Amino acid sequence: MRQEPRMVALNRLRKPAGYARLMSRYPREARLFYKYRSYTMGSPQTVVQTLHLCRSVRKVEGDLVECGVWRGGMSAAMAEILRGHTSVLFDSFEGLPNAQQIDGPAALAYQADVTSRDYHDNCRASENEARRAMTMAGNAKYRIFSGWFRETVPKYAAEHPNIAVLRLDGDWYESITTCLDELFQHVVHGGLVIVDDYGSWDGCTRAMHDFLSRTHATEAIRKTRSGVAYLVKR
Repeated sequence: MRQEPRMVALNRLRKPAGYARLMSRYPREARLFYKYRSYTMGSPQTVVQTLHLCRSVRKVEGDLVECGVWRGGMSAAMAEILRGHTSVLFDSFEGLPNAQQIDGPAALAYQADVTSRDYHDNCRASENEARRAMTMAGNAKYRIFSGWFRETVPKYAAEHPNIAVLRLDGDWYESITTCLDELFQHVVHGGLVIVDDYGSWDGCTRAMHDFLSRTHATEAIRKTRSGVAYLVKR
């Protein structure tokens, strides 16, 4: 399975026609994309449709949890779309862990090719960048857990939180499995589980299928028009 491009060149983002189309259909979401575009790797369509999905749970109580935040742009945008919720950000801030065989040949090749335009320093960012993004959101309540998921996610899960939105951007099989094992049970009825790399990376896709099968979950994997994968918790 080949990876889809995760970054869009800035000169393409600035094309008036593209901006006009987004603004006409999703004006609020489009403004947030352009506000945070230097803090996210998502394409305009991916970010806009993710935010539009989040609006569907505006009456659902619970935290907005993102596992794998990079510079925090998506978490900050979600905080603006869903005011009043607490945002919870998880990231190692050291880049991605090493891909394993189960993640597939494309993942192994990606980490081996440091010259790729999509490599982006192995998705490394600083915690301060994430904090700046959340500050830009204005009055957003947030918590940041810095470290590897296997160390930080269980600590948060032990608090028995209510989660309204769980967005997974961990790329690899082990990362996605850890987050699902610990957090899926805490997503409330009607809440969203959004999986950024489903269908793009073998490991992420396999982790979703394995988890749903192993836990006998009946939630269907759905996709938006631009390919954003998500579940509605039942």
